[in-house]
Amino acid sequence: MGLVEILVLATACGALALTVWLPQRAVRAVAGLWLAAALFVGMRAWLGPWPAAGLGATLAAAGALRLPERLLRRIAFALPSLVLLTFVTTLLMYLAPGNPFANERAAPPEVEQALRAQYGVPESATAFFAIYVQRLALEGTLGPAIKVQGRAVEDLLLPALPVSLSLGLLALLLAVAIGVVLGVRAGLRPGSAEDLSNMGLALLGISLPNFVIGALLIIVFALQLGWLPVAGWGGYPHLAMPVLTLALPYAAIIARLARGGTIEVMQQDFIRTARAKGLPERVVVMKHALRGAILPVVSFLGPAAAGIMTGSFVVETLFGIPGMGQWFVKGAINRDYSVVLGTALVYFSLITLFNLLVDLTLAWIDPRVRDEL
Repeated sequence: MGLVEILVLATACGALALTVWLPQRAVRAVAGLWLAAALFVGMRAWLGPWPAAGLGATLAAAGALRLPERLLRRIAFALPSLVLLTFVTTLLMYLAPGNPFANERAAPPEVEQALRAQYGVPESATAFFAIYVQRLALEGTLGPAIKVQGRAVEDLLLPALPVSLSLGLLALLLAVAIGVVLGVRAGLRPGSAEDLSNMGLALLGISLPNFVIGALLIIVFALQLGWLPVAGWGGYPHLAMPVLTLALPYAAIIARLARGGTIEVMQQDFIRTARAKGLPERVVVMKHALRGAILPVVSFLGPAAAGIMTGSFVVETLFGIPGMGQWFVKGAINRDYSVVLGTALVYFSLITLFNLLVDLTLAWIDPRVRDEL
């Protein structure tokens, strides 16, 4: 890593740190600028440059004026963090051995230089990052795929994105459903046999990585029982094992969080008041205790979404699912920088967006957080 890369990393980290100390007016200006840039890049491919710029500027100005300061501060932090993560990913790709044009037969230097010029892949990580950002901002494209000739990266990722999103969202919903039910039931009877058995299952789920869970499910339900297809994508039977593989480790963590939240909430004064009024235990739990019990779970949904998204790389490869994970793996193996960076950028954006949605959901559930916004 050269001096230029070190200076870029230090400058980006410093800029991120400064967003914490920006005054209110500066936060609104910076967040509005980032919103306008993000909306322009996101809508340019569908609306064209001028309509995307006008609509993006209008929506960004409205958001900068109406959104709470704390949320705007997180938006001001989000886009620079995406830029930093993209640069770090670029740097790691260049530090890895090999390059996109290294084959079994070494190409002459003149041919390699021509290929680098054609695909916009210079020998410097900083130069490639500058070309990539310029291409993304001014042309609205993720660049050409190097190993899949004649195809742009977005042409490869757009059909795969709904597959990965549906797989990840279903796994997250299943993890929350299983984890909350097991955790709340265990927290209502701490120290009981049900509590010990549920937490034992949770510990087992946390200990097993998803590729081990996936392999066990394939052996039992596909090879031994023949109930489900081994791999592929096409219908609900193909969803069962991948979704369960992704969901179980996070369901275990959510169960432990929900148990702790339930035990804490059930000891509060308002629960004693509700019981003193003669309300049935089911009403006390569902109406009064559940909202407070799931607050730790809602806070965990951001990291859980990040883990499920990144874990889908392994699961999609294991089950032969045509999602974005396959392109990330193929791009990493083939040193296709544009494909790897495009996939990583989409995942970074989704995780950032989901974290913002989790913050809003937490504020809606907890009035204390809502007042802080």
